[in-house]
Amino acid sequence: MSTTCDFEPIVAAIGDAVVVSDQDGLITVWNPAAERIFGFTKDEAIGRSLDLITPERQRQRHWDGYHKTMQTGVTRYGTTLLRVPALHKDGRTLSIAFTVGLLHGADGRVTGIVAAIRDETSRWAEEKALRSKISELEAARSG
Repeated sequence: MSTTCDFEPIVAAIGDAVVVSDQDGLITVWNPAAERIFGFTKDEAIGRSLDLITPERQRQRHWDGYHKTMQTGVTRYGTTLLRVPALHKDGRTLSIAFTVGLLHGADGRVTGIVAAIRDETSRWAEEKALRSKISELEAARSG
């Protein structure tokens, strides 16, 4: 029995987006689910900055955290789900949720980040509508 595994078919088959970026934040892996969620093909995404899917108003915060993680090798988003806005190729804003894993070189230093990303845009819109309805009902009851 072989002890090696070719992860490419696994990454391609998974329903969540799998995006890997290097130390500089350049995309090195972009699976079919990432294409479906964000609208960019693999060829359009590979080698590009994560700014491709990061809204401009979020970029400074994103890069501050990204560079800190690269320097320290520590992230709280390995087990904690992070919910943030993202960009689709057509310009619309998405609501995504993701966790990350750190990739390490032979010397133990962080060489990249892998993110497992789910599109939660529909769920977020439904929750927003429910919160709005609850507010309306509470206002009608107290008014």
